[in-house]
Amino acid sequence: MAKPKRYELTADQWHEISDLLPGKPDDPGRSGADNLNFVNGVLWVLRSGAHWHDLPERYGKWKTAHKRFTR
Repeated sequence: MAKPKRYELTADQWHEISDLLPGKPDDPGRSGADNLNFVNGVLWVLRSGAHWHDLPERYGKWKTAHKRFTR
């Protein structure tokens, strides 16, 4: 198993919280495309202290992540 990048969840941490997030395949409506990627992006912003528009591209579009975070 690859070591997680700085500020990202480990596989064990993700396993503990994954069922708590909306957007799972069995939830009604549109599902989150990649909940782990979203959570890791939020953690990156919160832990680094950077602005949302500085979110690395590997976490997806910053506006999408910010909008979902504020909801």
